[in-house]
Amino acid sequence: MRRRLRTLGLAVFTAALLLPAPPRGGWALAGMFNPETFVLANGMQVVVVPNHRIPVVTHMVWYKVGAADEPAGKSGIAHFLEHLMFKGTKKLAPGEFSRIVARNGGRENAFTSHDYTAYYQTVAVERLQMVMQMEADRMTNLVLTEKVIEPERLVILEERRLRTDNNPAAILREHVSAALYLNHPYRKPVIGWDHEIRELTLKDILGFYKRWYGPDNAVLVVAGDITADELKPLAERTYGLIPPAFTGARRRAARLRPDEPPHGAERRVVLRNARVRQPSWSRQFLAPSYLFGLAGGGDSGQAHALQVLAEVLGGGATSPLYRSLVVERKLAVSAGASYEPDGLGPARFVLYASPRLGVAMAALEMAVEEEVGEYLEKGVSLDEASRAKRHLRAEAVYARDSIRAGAQVLGAALAAGLGVEDVESWPQRIGAVTVDEINAALGMVITRDRSVTALLLPEKADDDGRKIHLAK
Repeated sequence: MRRRLRTLGLAVFTAALLLPAPPRGGWALAGMFNPETFVLANGMQVVVVPNHRIPVVTHMVWYKVGAADEPAGKSGIAHFLEHLMFKGTKKLAPGEFSRIVARNGGRENAFTSHDYTAYYQTVAVERLQMVMQMEADRMTNLVLTEKVIEPERLVILEERRLRTDNNPAAILREHVSAALYLNHPYRKPVIGWDHEIRELTLKDILGFYKRWYGPDNAVLVVAGDITADELKPLAERTYGLIPPAFTGARRRAARLRPDEPPHGAERRVVLRNARVRQPSWSRQFLAPSYLFGLAGGGDSGQAHALQVLAEVLGGGATSPLYRSLVVERKLAVSAGASYEPDGLGPARFVLYASPRLGVAMAALEMAVEEEVGEYLEKGVSLDEASRAKRHLRAEAVYARDSIRAGAQVLGAALAAGLGVEDVESWPQRIGAVTVDEINAALGMVITRDRSVTALLLPEKADDDGRKIHLAK
């Protein structure tokens, strides 16, 4: 059952580690890890984050491939392959990888996102070479047959039913993504569409594995009671023996994704479902990320300003959105803002709120618009910007205590196309954001033509959330 409930994305994994949530801080742990790095002869990048508090290490392998790299009509391959990596190799029987880790007192799992797939183990430092040997083995020696993949297909379809099809909020998220991204593959769900999961073949999966899984398309991150000098010979004896997978034209053709065209119309998505007990409202705006600007306006250089803006508007219980809507006007039970700039494509800036019982959705929407409208008119103040920057940088300090934090943040950054310096310099870049830059980012991102408004409502309700009687 644990394997069936394996996480699909970074957000769940991060929450499990009790780290600051990515929407509020992005790479909020930057500048705190002082990693050591080297590259193996076959092109595999290695990052070491020494932390000698306890004799434990977290070992992570990040593949630079995710759901957004899947061929058209083949959604779900990346996640399907993640499941199948726990099956057998030429050396290990199906399930033996997990049993060996457990027998040695370790913990292991994996997760898939749009931009990467990662596998990790946390073990005593003296067991590190063992897990490196097993992980290197399944990087190239996975054994798959029809007999192996068919039962796992049923597991994944059940996972989709459990996590998405039986969850109105998850169904709405899929529809919002499909509306927000007109052309970019972020519009597809990471787990895949049900009908496409059913049609994936052994040939499809093996082809995806052979194309993307190799040392030169992976990042090894080890955090804990070890140094680069100690890790390097272990890495050379395990991963270093694997030949590179990417050469020449194949490397140049990797990760080619369609661009997102300019947007010219606001969209509205409404989901009514009998399972909904707490309605919700959100408005998502297409936004630049660390690496990508937007056609029609929005520069990647505005990402740090947008992170501060999200913290100012809705970063916690003292933020204007929460204070006004929840505390003072008592229109909502929750309210806030979020922004995730860490992908290999356009990001999203989100405003959200959930109404109190008896509050019309239209009244809640108007209240959010009024609050944000005041900022569009008067701008963010110097004091507000300073408080937000201090809070974001403080989150980085708090995260230093986690052994896994360095491996998590550095691995995700490097797998998504950023560099170590991008991570390490994050506090300084946040600190350097000016009020003028925040207000310019505010005017850029809050644009109705690049927005999707989403309403989650009970089944028998109008767009205000009031009950209605439908004709039979």
